[in-house]
Amino acid sequence: MLSARAIYREIREDDRTFQLFISVAAAGEEQGGWENVRIAELTRDEELSQKVRRHGDDEHKHGRLFAALLRKRQLEGIEVPPEVNYTMLLEEQGIGLSHVRLNEDRFLSDEEIIAYLVHSRVTEQRASEEVELQKRVFGDDPEIGRAIRMIADDEVNHLAYTHEELLRFCEKGHRARVQDMLAHYARVEVRTYRDVSLRVMRHMADCLGWSRPKFAVLAFGIHAIYAFERLWGWRRMTRLEAPVRRNAMGPRSHRPAMA
Repeated sequence: MLSARAIYREIREDDRTFQLFISVAAAGEEQGGWENVRIAELTRDEELSQKVRRHGDDEHKHGRLFAALLRKRQLEGIEVPPEVNYTMLLEEQGIGLSHVRLNEDRFLSDEEIIAYLVHSRVTEQRASEEVELQKRVFGDDPEIGRAIRMIADDEVNHLAYTHEELLRFCEKGHRARVQDMLAHYARVEVRTYRDVSLRVMRHMADCLGWSRPKFAVLAFGIHAIYAFERLWGWRRMTRLEAPVRRNAMGPRSHRPAMA
């Protein structure tokens, strides 16, 4: 049966596909860590800067967790193929803040801070959903379960603070701009996620020797998800509401202990 659980387990059990899957995840987290730390340095608002820096620290921590998972299997990280570099593909389409801008030594404007927060709101929605699925599949796995649970808890915090900070900008009179940007970023993200998913699945199929019919069924599923997201699902990435976890990235945020 071609369930998400079955596919994830097949990827996890093969060294080559596990190595690629974890390397892609680790590279994304490390890149996100650098970006967040750099954005924190360019943010005038000290309270927000501290939250962004904590976000960056979490991303670096996730990168280390993924690297540790590879070491447990006596594997090394591999270079991520450009066609599956989700973060850079989004940047190339004008989503978020470019590396060129982040390498400049001048503070970010309100418009740029909003662009960063909207980018985070949309991509953290995706990350939270992905890791929740992985937690359902691997949450009790003795090898990778603890890392997945830790990352899933952090993603809840990241998503919560993006809601909170964007709502603050809405209250300051930026609601129309925030909503317009959310709608644009969400539409670009769902298309990019489809493209990356198809390319990753192609790499997995080549490594695992999947038959053409099996790959075709999985590709059809990816296209079906995209069709739903393009027509309606993208809207879930644009909603803003007060999170259950308040001040999730603040100094006194409640961080449940992980088993």
